[in-house]
Amino acid sequence: MTAKNNLTSQSFITALLIKRVLIGAAIGLAVILFFVLRVSPNHPDWGQYWLVQPLVVTPLAGAAAGLCNHFLDFLRKEGGTQKIVANILAVLIYMVGLWMGIVLGLHGTMWN
Repeated sequence: MTAKNNLTSQSFITALLIKRVLIGAAIGLAVILFFVLRVSPNHPDWGQYWLVQPLVVTPLAGAAAGLCNHFLDFLRKEGGTQKIVANILAVLIYMVGLWMGIVLGLHGTMWN
């Protein structure tokens, strides 16, 4: 008998990663739409395409926070206290990341 080595390479991009990134981006888009759609679009200082920056930057920040959430899986798999710490970190990272995305997205328009 001969021994077989089944070396399979695992892909970095998994369905769970894509799901978390898309959920993070969708939450970011929903939050920024809540703020942006309540404002008159004809502000003279902001220019014609002022909506593009917040609608791009904030979902990207949410997607990056979703990616960080995925990277915390190594702590979640340990269980116990480390799982609780990972979940708390995930929420804090997402909140700070989304806040930074909102600030960067609205810089020069509604944030001034």
